[in-house]
Amino acid sequence: MPWEDVVLNDGNKIPSIAFGTSSAGHGQQAIDQIEQAISLGFSHVDTAQWYRTEVEVGKAFRECGLAREEIYITTKYSGLHDLDIQTSFQNSLENLGVSYIDSYLIHDPKNAVPDIPTAWRQFEDFKEKGLAKSIGISNFAVPELQKLLSIAKIKPAVNQILFHPYVYAEQAPTVALCQAEGIVVEAFSSLIPITHYSGGPVDILANKIAEAKSIAPEQVLLAWVKAKGVIPVTTSSKKDRLERYLDVGDIGM
Repeated sequence: MPWEDVVLNDGNKIPSIAFGTSSAGHGQQAIDQIEQAISLGFSHVDTAQWYRTEVEVGKAFRECGLAREEIYITTKYSGLHDLDIQTSFQNSLENLGVSYIDSYLIHDPKNAVPDIPTAWRQFEDFKEKGLAKSIGISNFAVPELQKLLSIAKIKPAVNQILFHPYVYAEQAPTVALCQAEGIVVEAFSSLIPITHYSGGPVDILANKIAEAKSIAPEQVLLAWVKAKGVIPVTTSSKKDRLERYLDVGDIGM
């Protein structure tokens, strides 16, 4: 299952598939789901202030018995409870129980308070101090990304966006700009066409390809994301589905 690491523009490496925790719930249920994903081979776990799963991610990581460098943790500043960036970052470190974050993102342009330049300078400070190995953004479209690039001393390493076939035309300019600037694109909600729009054109085509290749429809969509040079952030509470996600690394599209 060769989901090979990707080299970011700052020289750090990021696993090319991530387990997302936005829908994992809370408490032991979430911890169990995260531990299951790690045990199956997911080495990149994605969380955020807004998800309120940082504590569960931290507990699952500590209980899995792996060294800190064996788990890649992404979390995001979401402006939760109107806390400032510095306070939120320290809370994330404490919630996760770690001394550094692998990838720290601005969750949405509207969270860049009071403005993008001021917020990004604080992110650059985390990077310069080694508290965040890489810094990036989420849900930034072309206008916000251009504004950020015009003032950044350190380019964002990643941009995590909604990405699936039904929004491909809309998101293509953002993906193109990111790739031209050496910014890795991460995708959330890539399986929406088959989980929320049953019977739609993508659903029908994914099923047809899946049947021809003797694979599952969700594997078709994740293989499509991978073929676009995008890192999927995906999730499931079911072991067999997670195994199929990991097996996509062996599927060509």
